[in-house]
Amino acid sequence: MKTPICDFVKQYTEKDTTRFHMPGHKGVSFLGCEKMDITEISGADELYDAESIIAESEENATRLFGFGKTIYSTEGSSQCIRTMLFLALQQAERGAARPVVLAARNAHKAFLYSCALLDLDVEWLMPEEGERSSLCTCPITAAQVAKKLTELEQKPFAVYITAPDYLGYCPDIRALAEVCKKAHIPLLVDNAHGAYLKFLHPSLHPIDLGAAMSCDSAHKTLPVLTGGAYLQLSEEWAEKIGGQAKKAMELFGSTSPSYLILQSLDQCNRYLAEGYPEKLNRTMERVTALKEALRKQGWEIMDGDPLKLSVFTGKMGYTGEEVAEVLRKNGVECEFADLDAVVLMATPENRERDFERVEAAFRSLPKKKEKSMAAQLPLALPKRRMSIQEAIFSPWEELDCWDAVGRICASPCVSCPPAIPIAASGEEITAEMAELFLAYGRKQIQVVKEK
Repeated sequence: MKTPICDFVKQYTEKDTTRFHMPGHKGVSFLGCEKMDITEISGADELYDAESIIAESEENATRLFGFGKTIYSTEGSSQCIRTMLFLALQQAERGAARPVVLAARNAHKAFLYSCALLDLDVEWLMPEEGERSSLCTCPITAAQVAKKLTELEQKPFAVYITAPDYLGYCPDIRALAEVCKKAHIPLLVDNAHGAYLKFLHPSLHPIDLGAAMSCDSAHKTLPVLTGGAYLQLSEEWAEKIGGQAKKAMELFGSTSPSYLILQSLDQCNRYLAEGYPEKLNRTMERVTALKEALRKQGWEIMDGDPLKLSVFTGKMGYTGEEVAEVLRKNGVECEFADLDAVVLMATPENRERDFERVEAAFRSLPKKKEKSMAAQLPLALPKRRMSIQEAIFSPWEELDCWDAVGRICASPCVSCPPAIPIAASGEEITAEMAELFLAYGRKQIQVVKEK
């Protein structure tokens, strides 16, 4: 497969042209990549008005994924999330009230920021009683969504879910998509952790399962530089919105997109076209073998995302953070750890030695007295006292957790990873939330300043 962006930059660097254009490094090596770092010079095309090499590369990506349209982002899935919501809102019937989106509670904080920018309200979907849930996981069903849609006074313009989530859980997207189709609203999926799902047999990608749009962080599971992502449109939505998608991306993106990231996305097309499914299958088999080995040691493993190793650590007597530290001492850095679990993400670029190190590190941990799960989300939603936009845009102050109880959450204070808010902006902070903030290491919370 051709790589038009990479080929153009390579030819440009070989000419040894004197650079009286941006960037300011002029191709001189400081980090080592500057020679390939260019801007929109003649022939380089423009990301949001692509007609030549970027357009050709995106067409290659669209053919590889086989959806209605695949669009590049150099600002991660965050840019794509804002764009998805904007495009869905554009197509919705508009009334006098603030638009509403129906969303699973484990949404990334980028979703909340998008709601603030677009002045949206959120109706939250919570797990059913008895379901195992945490900050990262919010199991929901199609029946729940269907029931919620009949209960809401105002029809939402979209349903928004995260799938797969940080721990690897994925709801029944096909069933959710059917419910949305019957209600004549789009299903939007934060598929940041699942760009590779298209290349399974059969595909488990949200678009193939009926979603209208999805954001895919290429850099999370594919060999792409950090910040590289795709906005994926179904056939129906690609036809419906025509050329609006690119202009919507431009609304939320920098006018100086990274050509290093664009080259990385371009090169990834060739990688995907040349034997990637076979590499992916081999890696999945190795991850499955590792999961079985750890289960035999007594560890509780979450099923779901086939490239994720999500281990609940309490039954063996550890917190996830304690296990992460042991992994670190054995030369392994995990993706995420909290009080209850540790998460490791694999790709075909991991070597056999990597898997052996993980297994050896877990084997070195003797079983201790069981710890109960600690990072449970409160099942009752808190009182909403402001809109998301009003809360985020208001003057704020920072208070100790317990002093913040009863006050209104301003910015969604949470570290990344997992970047999933405990309190949504505009909600009243409860004592249960304060305990959870402290459990996740947040001693202070940003609250709306009182007049």
